[in-house]
Amino acid sequence: MYSVFDLFKIGVGPSSSHTVGPMIAAYRFAQQALALEPRQKIDRVTIKLYGSLALTGMGHATDIALLAGLSGCLPDRTEPEVLRGTVEALRRDHLLMLGGELRLPFDETTDLIWLRNQSLPQHPNAIDFSCVDRVGESLLSERYFSTGGGFVYSERELEELRASTQSGTNENAGFPFPFTTAQQLVDMAKANQLRIDEVIHANELVVRPQHEIDERLDRLWEVMSGCIDRGCVSGGLLPGPLKIRRRAPLIFSKLSRDSKELPSRWLPKHAAQTTCDPLEQLDWVSLFALAVNEENAAGGRVVTAPTNGAAGIIPAVLSYYVHFVPGADRDGIHRFLKTAGAIGLLYKRNASLSAAEMGCQGEVGVACSMAAAGLAACMHGSIDQIENAAEIGMEHNLGLTCDPIAGLVQVPCIERNTMGATKAINAARLAVLYGDGRHFVSLDRVIETMRQTGVDMQAKYKETSLGGLAVNVVDC
Repeated sequence: MYSVFDLFKIGVGPSSSHTVGPMIAAYRFAQQALALEPRQKIDRVTIKLYGSLALTGMGHATDIALLAGLSGCLPDRTEPEVLRGTVEALRRDHLLMLGGELRLPFDETTDLIWLRNQSLPQHPNAIDFSCVDRVGESLLSERYFSTGGGFVYSERELEELRASTQSGTNENAGFPFPFTTAQQLVDMAKANQLRIDEVIHANELVVRPQHEIDERLDRLWEVMSGCIDRGCVSGGLLPGPLKIRRRAPLIFSKLSRDSKELPSRWLPKHAAQTTCDPLEQLDWVSLFALAVNEENAAGGRVVTAPTNGAAGIIPAVLSYYVHFVPGADRDGIHRFLKTAGAIGLLYKRNASLSAAEMGCQGEVGVACSMAAAGLAACMHGSIDQIENAAEIGMEHNLGLTCDPIAGLVQVPCIERNTMGATKAINAARLAVLYGDGRHFVSLDRVIETMRQTGVDMQAKYKETSLGGLAVNVVDC
């Protein structure tokens, strides 16, 4: 079983599978290379990218992520400005400081190879690393797969993971409440008279103490809310050829009546204001999602929730709870994140969080489902109502394609987060305020349907920029 803190990662934009994952993979390879004896035999490092990484990696900053990772940067430990500065120096000097320790020549035109017409059967997001000596003899080679949500596996690790998942052997050993399906989670919670977040909490206690769980949850919300704040005041154009103008600052100015304070400070004092527009609360939710995803598109600090492309949905819905639901408190924030995490773990295990495998239903659809469950829990929904909210959230995102224009996490990705956030709120309200928990389609069935739909979906609609909007809209 994964921890919810494996699911919610603090990292940098614009993509968990194409930026965060490759950076982690490159960092891991650099550490392996530095362990060679003698390391001075290493003359060059080369990288090959396959499938979706090769097709859309340039727009997803995969090249920057790889160079930063090889230089010893990690997405949760390096500030975006430092990361970019490291890569700028490498490109200027054509020198790689492998792991921050070993100076090597690096020519990006020959040492970073984009194999756009090749895809590997194990997963579309594949990376080959190798280091050679001065005569070209291989000293070390490793293949990694970035499987979505910032999860990274070597070829051996991926084989072992899939073998253990298929056999079910000891995958949940040592946890008080092991579950691999939604039905198991629901039955376990009911049998033990626990909420879903309490089941997750009990499992987390196996890995880390109470105070660390609370501190980590607080940190996640701190980064999420800080990302909203930055997005609401950071104007200008997003990077890349599309020249997309950031809209969050203008919307925030209008909604806050030109207040100079940030949302985290402004809203608690003014959220109760009434206007003639009964839908203004949803405008705030859209603003929260836009702010996060514009920050993500700009390469800023975000929480992978469960991916970067869908990073705005959970913060937006959680902000709706914090600012607009009476009685919201710290315990509620923790309940939201743990409940949402439980649902995300089910998708991670039984389908995929990768748009390169599932299309955008695996990102925005999963985030919508998670956020709906989290909000339903904070609305004091029953276990069945929470499962229903999660099911509604995904059922109406089935078949959602991933076709980013110019390979950038901008159009349609940023607006799509606003749609996912409002859908999640609607799903939670339908399930809790106007439902009794009984529903026709189970969460397990909708997860399996999402998986099957992703398998059947044509590859051009799965983060390749070879279909859909990416080819029907001029990108210059």
